[in-house]
Amino acid sequence: MKALPQDIVIVGGGTAGWMSACYLARAIELNQANAKAPAPQITLLESADISTVGVGEGSTPYLRFFFDYLGVTESAWMQHCNATYKMGISFEKWTSAGDSYFHPFFSALDMSTADMYFNAVNRRRHGHAEDVNPSHYFTAAHMVNEGISPQTISSSANLDYAYHFDAGLLGDFLKKYAKQKGVSHKIGTVQSVATTGQRINHIVLSDGEILNAELFVDCSGFRGLLGKQALARPFSSYADTLFNDAAVAIPSAALAKPTKALQTRSIALKHGWQWHIPLTNRTGNGYVYSSAFCTASQAEDELRQQLTQHDSSAVIPQQDARHLTMQVGRLSEHWQGNCLCIGLSQGFIEPLEATALLLVQYALHHFVDCWQSESAQRISHYNTEMNRMFDGIRDYIAAHYYLTTRTDTPYWKACQSELVVPDTLAYLLEAWDKGADFEQALNEVDNKLVYLRPSWYCIFAGMQRFSSITNGTARTLDNTQALNIMAQSINNARISEG
Repeated sequence: MKALPQDIVIVGGGTAGWMSACYLARAIELNQANAKAPAPQITLLESADISTVGVGEGSTPYLRFFFDYLGVTESAWMQHCNATYKMGISFEKWTSAGDSYFHPFFSALDMSTADMYFNAVNRRRHGHAEDVNPSHYFTAAHMVNEGISPQTISSSANLDYAYHFDAGLLGDFLKKYAKQKGVSHKIGTVQSVATTGQRINHIVLSDGEILNAELFVDCSGFRGLLGKQALARPFSSYADTLFNDAAVAIPSAALAKPTKALQTRSIALKHGWQWHIPLTNRTGNGYVYSSAFCTASQAEDELRQQLTQHDSSAVIPQQDARHLTMQVGRLSEHWQGNCLCIGLSQGFIEPLEATALLLVQYALHHFVDCWQSESAQRISHYNTEMNRMFDGIRDYIAAHYYLTTRTDTPYWKACQSELVVPDTLAYLLEAWDKGADFEQALNEVDNKLVYLRPSWYCIFAGMQRFSSITNGTARTLDNTQALNIMAQSINNARISEG
């Protein structure tokens, strides 16, 4: 097994930079247990003049493994970051009827009811009246409805859950961890980058200092100082499939019981969607939209109207609105030579399913595995897998827009008529609409999927992708059975009232 690089320079702080520093420092620490060579050195270079994006405040369940790997307890980091638990996402007003559906995280507690759901959905596809609301079949939805926190469930239940958190405070927490592990923190500005082909020879700072390394990690955000600018790596845009390229964020007062909220809310608006994320000290709100259909000021006004409709005293003053632009897509080559791009510098997909940190974490995990494999094809394997991850997430995010039945604004009409449907999504749509075996269709494109069976059933059914023809009245037997089974499973797994 090949040792990790001896000298690593990470360019850029923020969540991606400090996650990279923490993960690589921990990997080095674990590998050094049986190593005789000196421990590699990690330096993180952070600009004092450039702020981080820092509005992504939700995660997938995958983040749990990151902290497990670091050896950090859940209570320690959550308390520091004003974090709350997340059991899934509520999608509201994404259809013409203004319906909502809940996309749950799936766990072992769902084994008895998930098949009921899949069977009900497939019967509904073939014209039978069935209850296909995922909230009636999955444990996470029942926990949200009842305000049952995952910390009250025995770990033996293998419950899947994620988090909401303050992104700025998370960066501070990770910075402290990394520095305790020996990472050197340097404040400076990159003036120039000396390169040969796809290799970086050194970096020159504005004060004349020269930084050399065996590995350079680009965490410089959308600017991509190393990968995009210095090495001119090609960028594959997703703009023809995902129209949203801007966002405005406005915080508001905390909910009365934020720890009981347990879900991210995604609320469809005129030109995109609003996130609503409960933290212990405030509520995170934002509007992700397309600048082709809406100006920044119009987006801010619409978001403020949404917030004041609920509580005019809860919104923090006007100057606290934060506007962002987004470059949606990915690099074709995330790692070449001695430069690895992580985070926004490697690609970005809007945070509709909270995948930003998942991609950072996966990129780091996959890099360490590939580096240590000593395979001659390790860089090629790495880039192929990262592209599969990005494209697979793109496919699932695109489904939200193409499946919508909203036609009340030019934006929503364009999502159905102008959106370029990715091949994998097109294949699944054809199988679904024709009434073909959806299980077989999923299996045939399994190597391209990031979101698996339950998620695809939930989004197709949640968006009401069914023929208008139904046979008979909706059955409730399976739904009643499912609710009873869920309640009993949760009761059996409870260890306290929390």
